[in-house]
Amino acid sequence: MTRVPHLSARLQGFGTTIFATMSALATETGAINLGQGFPDTDGPAEVSQAAIDAIRAGRNQYPPGPGEPELRRAVAEHQARFWGIDANPDTEVLVTAGATEALAAALIGLCEVGDEVIAFDPTYDSYQAGIAMAGARMRGVLLSPEGVGPDGRGSGPDGRRRFTFDPDELERAFSPKTRLLLLNTPHNPTGKVFDDDELALIAELCVRHDVIAVTDEVYEHLVFDGTHHPLTTFPGMAERTLTVSSGGKTFSFTGWKIGWAVGPPELITAVRTAKQFLTFVNGAPFQPAIAAGLRLGDDYYESFVGELLAKRDLLCPMLTEAGFDVLVPEGTYFVTADITPLGHDDGIEFCLGLPELAGVVAVPSAVFYQAPGAGASLIRFCFAKRDEVLTEAGERLIAALAGARGAA
Repeated sequence: MTRVPHLSARLQGFGTTIFATMSALATETGAINLGQGFPDTDGPAEVSQAAIDAIRAGRNQYPPGPGEPELRRAVAEHQARFWGIDANPDTEVLVTAGATEALAAALIGLCEVGDEVIAFDPTYDSYQAGIAMAGARMRGVLLSPEGVGPDGRGSGPDGRRRFTFDPDELERAFSPKTRLLLLNTPHNPTGKVFDDDELALIAELCVRHDVIAVTDEVYEHLVFDGTHHPLTTFPGMAERTLTVSSGGKTFSFTGWKIGWAVGPPELITAVRTAKQFLTFVNGAPFQPAIAAGLRLGDDYYESFVGELLAKRDLLCPMLTEAGFDVLVPEGTYFVTADITPLGHDDGIEFCLGLPELAGVVAVPSAVFYQAPGAGASLIRFCFAKRDEVLTEAGERLIAALAGARGAA
């Protein structure tokens, strides 16, 4: 690791994100970018029009510190409507600059220097940095692709392989230094949806060890297999869980950076105390627009997940045809593929060469892991793209990798 002059010791090793690196490579080579996780189309017209209307109405100055009341009410209504969670919009909802700020503020506001944070490894790249900025230390619990049984099938839907963890490893991760557990479900980058048995175990351990849970649920409306159940709904968790989400993924306006945290007043107060010295406030005209999105009818949410499911089922068979071992995701809009059948075992090297070889950009999963060597042969593709883009990318991969195998 190259040391960066003047950078604090806590942040040594956190350089330019892999997304910036791979997106720059896509621009340089003209490759199709299936690396960074953003859609290539805008979200609902009603939501963008609400933002335009808010701008024209002059809602362009600082909003209230906790967020516009209209949005906080809409978040509370959303939690009740979809998950049966009763939240007071005045004391139990905080609007943030995306889920990323909510998570960072939670870590900074809730952790003491030297505390430990349990997280499932791999993690989205901001998690480890946020833990470091809080002066805490991450205790990773490894998520690994399961093997197959004697019948050649995995435990997932239609015999597919799932990402799983060792319950004993999770239990061993708890210690007197454990301050909180950070859970992402549906999970990025693996596409795993934690099931009820897994969530019940997590809840039981948090209660037993008196640990706070912070849950990142930004993909809550992108579940294809299984069901999303917020951790806060499990016994003993309502009083110790901070639930984080945002409008970026659900409404395809990722650049607006409107997120929120929901939880008991004492947790919200701690997070707000840190958040007010980060961005203070943000996105005034976008807050009422996301409120409008949260109040869209069930038909929107059903069509949204249906469209992404169709995109998953468009890309995954093409990746299989190209020679990858594909771990079909249960949620999110990412798919993990193993390059081992292609004769490769270094995902970073493979992804750096893929734009020239096939005209497609992916992200190496190894950069998301804390455990040395974990995920080395795994790479991640984003399928939140137009069908014609996915088809072109798949055809390029099939042609290029079939050629590469033939040459070998």
